[in-house]
Amino acid sequence: MMVPSRRWLAIAAALAVLAPLGLAGATFTGVWLGLCAAWSLALIVDLGRVRQFNWAALVLDRDAPPALSIGRSLPVRYRWQHPRDATLWVRESSPASIVSEPRDRLIALRANRSIVEDRTLQPRTRGHSTGWRFDLRVRSPWGLAWRQTRRDLPWEITVYPRLRTAALAQLPSQSRMRQEAGLRQVRRLGEGRLFESLRDWVPGDEMRTVDWKATARRGRLMARQYEDERRQRVILALDAGRLLTAESDGRARIEDAIEAIAQLASRAAELDDDIGLLVFSDRIDQYVPPVRGRRALRTILDALAAVEGKLVEPDYPAAFAFLASQTRKRALAIVFTDVIDRFASDAFVSQIGRLRPRHLPVAVTIRDLGLEGLAATRPTGTDAAFERAAAEQLLQVRADALNELRARGVVIVDTTPDSAPQAVVECYLTLKRRGLI
Repeated sequence: MMVPSRRWLAIAAALAVLAPLGLAGATFTGVWLGLCAAWSLALIVDLGRVRQFNWAALVLDRDAPPALSIGRSLPVRYRWQHPRDATLWVRESSPASIVSEPRDRLIALRANRSIVEDRTLQPRTRGHSTGWRFDLRVRSPWGLAWRQTRRDLPWEITVYPRLRTAALAQLPSQSRMRQEAGLRQVRRLGEGRLFESLRDWVPGDEMRTVDWKATARRGRLMARQYEDERRQRVILALDAGRLLTAESDGRARIEDAIEAIAQLASRAAELDDDIGLLVFSDRIDQYVPPVRGRRALRTILDALAAVEGKLVEPDYPAAFAFLASQTRKRALAIVFTDVIDRFASDAFVSQIGRLRPRHLPVAVTIRDLGLEGLAATRPTGTDAAFERAAAEQLLQVRADALNELRARGVVIVDTTPDSAPQAVVECYLTLKRRGLI
């Protein structure tokens, strides 16, 4: 496709403005017609020259990270090369979840020389995105026209939830953090749960420590020696049903829950715990079995990037039954949800108790600041009074449900959306220090 440049259009517009002056005489009319013909001929010649530009010879490579994170700008590097000198006008079209500014720019190519262009991408929403397009124009040698084409540069990119890494610099060193969380590099023998070695049984040892198979082989009493188990299992369960789809200050509370899960998973990976993820709504949406280390964190972040809240009633019986069937060993089960009405409260309270006593359940409930603000306002009319009464009733139901959960031995983390990541990490570290997991 050929497009006249602004230069050619400006001169053509000036000639058009001068057209009425042709009424002054035939001489001026002839000159004006000659100028118009010459300017049109120049455009035709320039178009013929720009048609020789070979788009197939244009090299466009991209060097980019495999994934991005909300709130964190990351650089992307492009490499352009062509056998001829040329000036390109580039318009970059990125997925809706990513901002790339400015979209339009000029690139001056030199024959057989690579031009490296550094760009900055700013993710706006998490998720998986595909597609990346460039609308390209090459300027003709005289600058009178552009030749246009489109180049697709496919890119499957994942935008992870926000990871508040900036706050990590203010935290203690990793070794100190491990010690405070109950991790030691020395081995402690005694009443742990991990088998360490065999030794001779001595008077005073409990008979339950006797290894009868080893005793039979060696002909004397042998006792098993254990060491403390320092690696725990953490299961993160996210309610993707209707309870967290409500917005607080224009942002769905499920986004705050997802960021809290990402932060907690990152901290648990640093402390060498096994991490798993369950996402449920009216069915089991995703399940990531508990795995150790950074590989588990990457898998969980990939799963969180695809989570979408649904306006459906969460199926707590199916979710907790599935969790109990998949996790036989003791684990810290952290459930992210909320309780905002009698039906949801009763269902959640009655079902989360099924995780005890094998697991230690923790309920992370994210408060609705809009509802709390409505309950605290002074009504100015009948409608406002009814709204405040309804808000107060919902908050009372919520408080009763949380008290019932505490009575059943469930650890409660009731937090505001902004404080959710910090609150859940502090709870996790406290439980590890106290040896309750």
